[in-house]
Amino acid sequence: MSAEKEKFDSILLTLATKHPGGVPEFLNTFASFLRRKTDFYTGANPTEWEKLLLDVFRKESQLALANHEAVHHIKKEARQKEMNESKICDITDEEAAAIIKEEQHKKCPNAASAGGDLSSREDISKPIEKVEDETEKSELGKLLPNAGNGCTLDKYMWTQTLQEVELKIPFNVTFALRTRDLVINIGKKTLQVGLKGQEPIIDGELCGQVKQDESVWVLQDSKTVMITLEKINKMKWWSCLVTTDPEISTRKIIPESSKLSELDGETRRVVEKMMFDQRQKEMGLPTSEDRKKQDLLEKFKQQHPEMDFSKCKFN
Repeated sequence: MSAEKEKFDSILLTLATKHPGGVPEFLNTFASFLRRKTDFYTGANPTEWEKLLLDVFRKESQLALANHEAVHHIKKEARQKEMNESKICDITDEEAAAIIKEEQHKKCPNAASAGGDLSSREDISKPIEKVEDETEKSELGKLLPNAGNGCTLDKYMWTQTLQEVELKIPFNVTFALRTRDLVINIGKKTLQVGLKGQEPIIDGELCGQVKQDESVWVLQDSKTVMITLEKINKMKWWSCLVTTDPEISTRKIIPESSKLSELDGETRRVVEKMMFDQRQKEMGLPTSEDRKKQDLLEKFKQQHPEMDFSKCKFN
């Protein structure tokens, strides 16, 4: 049951970071959603939904208190052990990074210093080696998109929609990471991610510009960094995360049809047009723009029957 709930953590954490007012503002948004989009308040009498809320929050409160007490007990024992062994000391971030690197090398001498090694996984994005149509020759050698229309590389993986890019970086470390151990800089057109005192895993120019204020990152499970990048150009698929990465074939991208219904009317029309044009190109048929030009020409011909277009060429 815990794993079932945790699968929504990245979504909820992203939402939480967009509420500068903290928990009260976050809860108010959720309560407003229930009012506007459901019959939560009107479908039952007040005592029923109030009891439901109290039962849920009391249960989670008891679990939180029990966990807090257990963690407090463990920390207390650890501090006592350190005092008994006279090993308490204060070190700088640079010294901590050096110790981390040394300890990691002792425990895992063959492991990468940062970034989970995914090279043995079967879901690593593979290059396109064969095409069935001459029009796709330019796609040879490019990587096939993963299930999220992005790319899975040996150190990280990313997925995308037209609105944003989701990046997941697992760190191959033998200790629990803290946010202060990380170096994460999100620029309008650049991204840098890594551990302090070590070579960054990502350090380069992004495929497209992003909204810095709307882009966020979180540390999950003390070993994995999740980054959400909000695209500025919401009408273009990214062919790579950073320009030094191998490109994916954007012609092979297949947007989830279930997601189209969630887009506003204008965006949905643009996306459907892009999908239609992509299919037409793959079949060697005229795109929507080509059809529009042909329709205009035919209409002009009908309005001017006296003109001879037999020897005219139109681009």
